[in-house]
Amino acid sequence: MKIGYARVSTDDQNLDLQLDALGRAGCERIFTDQGVSGATIEREGLSQAIAAVGKGDVLVVWKLDRLGRSLSFLISLIEKLRNEGAGFESLSDGIDTTTTGGKLVFHIMGALAEFERSLISERSKAGMQAARRRGKHVGRPLKLSREQIHHASQMVREGRETVSGMAGLLNVDRGTLRRALKRDKYSL
Repeated sequence: MKIGYARVSTDDQNLDLQLDALGRAGCERIFTDQGVSGATIEREGLSQAIAAVGKGDVLVVWKLDRLGRSLSFLISLIEKLRNEGAGFESLSDGIDTTTTGGKLVFHIMGALAEFERSLISERSKAGMQAARRRGKHVGRPLKLSREQIHHASQMVREGRETVSGMAGLLNVDRGTLRRALKRDKYSL
């Protein structure tokens, strides 16, 4: 069975073009979302359409961007359908995962998405390394400044305060203070 899904981003847009195309494609059931962005992952109509798709069924959309805007979301959704024994078809884009050519197009899209994720990861790592070389802290903001850590170390070494007492004064957990002292190579 073919199950259709149609979506428009605003309430004043019309679903007729998509509904007509899905009907001509032989969709027996059609689910819709109106006034919902493609960037929104949780959509009632889409959830209903996916739930209605069973083994041997095909989820059909008029155009790929009606299903979603994120390539990674599209690929994970189509892969989920494939794992459940269902197919996917995009009428305007010529993608039909029930055919050999459609599977090829889908795999090429998947490879491109994976390549894009790798590039983003590489750029992020390179940016973090460059920031570290410039002496910038990368990651979660530090709870204690260097001055606070130095002061705490001095107070504890001189016996004027305990680690627990200094942690309380600095409004941090004792473990946080100990790690900061160790990281900055202050001895107790």
